[in-house]
Amino acid sequence: MKSHLTNDLKYFDYNATHPPFPEILETCLADYLEGFYNPSGITRYSLKNQGKIEQTRKYFASLTKGQEKQFVFSSTGTEANYLLIQSLRVLYPQLDSVIVSPFEHSSMYAALESYGFIPDLIATDKSGIIHLNDLEKKLKENPRPVVCLYAGNETGVIQPAKEIQNLTKAYGQLFYSDLMQGFGKVPLSYAFFDGFTFSGHKIGAGMGTAVTYLPQANTHFHVFGGGNQENEHRAGTENTFAIECFRQVSELQLSQLEDKNKRLYEFRSLIEEKAESLGCQIIAKSSERLPNTTFLLLPIQAVDFFLLGMEEKGILVSTGSSCKSRAREASKSLLYMGYTEEEALRCIRISTGYFTTKEEVDALLAATEDLIHKFS
Repeated sequence: MKSHLTNDLKYFDYNATHPPFPEILETCLADYLEGFYNPSGITRYSLKNQGKIEQTRKYFASLTKGQEKQFVFSSTGTEANYLLIQSLRVLYPQLDSVIVSPFEHSSMYAALESYGFIPDLIATDKSGIIHLNDLEKKLKENPRPVVCLYAGNETGVIQPAKEIQNLTKAYGQLFYSDLMQGFGKVPLSYAFFDGFTFSGHKIGAGMGTAVTYLPQANTHFHVFGGGNQENEHRAGTENTFAIECFRQVSELQLSQLEDKNKRLYEFRSLIEEKAESLGCQIIAKSSERLPNTTFLLLPIQAVDFFLLGMEEKGILVSTGSSCKSRAREASKSLLYMGYTEEEALRCIRISTGYFTTKEEVDALLAATEDLIHKFS
């Protein structure tokens, strides 16, 4: 499939939002326009739409070897994370803290705060990987559930999920994970996790739906009340269109994962080799990372002008997680890794994806070289 983006725009912010797959979204939209009926209704037209939702639930259950009734569709990744943490509060009404990685999306920390949990952060370093010995120490001193994302939003660093699972099981604790950046990008072993989340817009299915996998089918887990949709976990009319898009795009992305990643690894190597020749530092270069992600420490101070210069050349990159990039705050992940605030503010993220071409990468490298020389 081809991207709908014009040749004038070269997009390198896939970790924020993957460009949609036009053919899939247009097909699903045509189906929605013809069959717009509320899936919670009692007519056969409504039941047909409910059937589409259940087909997608069944698909994700089959893909992950999970239980159908434990999959809940919601509108955004933030909402999905809130439901995940809400389930912890129901399971542990007296618990005051949870062991958490220092790399979580801001929505995860916000959800923990909203439900009254104090995050006990796991130690790390410039590798971007949590210290397993510190995790074990925390579990030994005070056994509690663990929340650790699979892949970093900014660095792309992949955490040791198998080792984390071994420790949580040894101490009889749950292991929750935000899979937003991992799903559809790298092979995943879902059995490692007791609960997890991922979202459609991260893989090109458009905005409008995300998934929470709950640790058990408990109707007391519900992010919203007032209706019995989503097996009573999330009141509100489901977004049939977005859910159908999510399934179809997931099938496409996963069917082509190996070939896509081979290409993206090649692009990452080209980007990082050129960046280092220009004096950039690759954050967590030696750690296992997503094939599509490079987090750069630029050798210049004028990062805002660099980004503006890129945009003027029709190239879009970012300063990191989209929830914070507009505010131009220093990345908390980098601060926890041991970088200074000044260094953190000089970092940019380059993330590629399904539609990225060699020609676009060449244009990115030429623009990077031009602007670094200009602002040095």
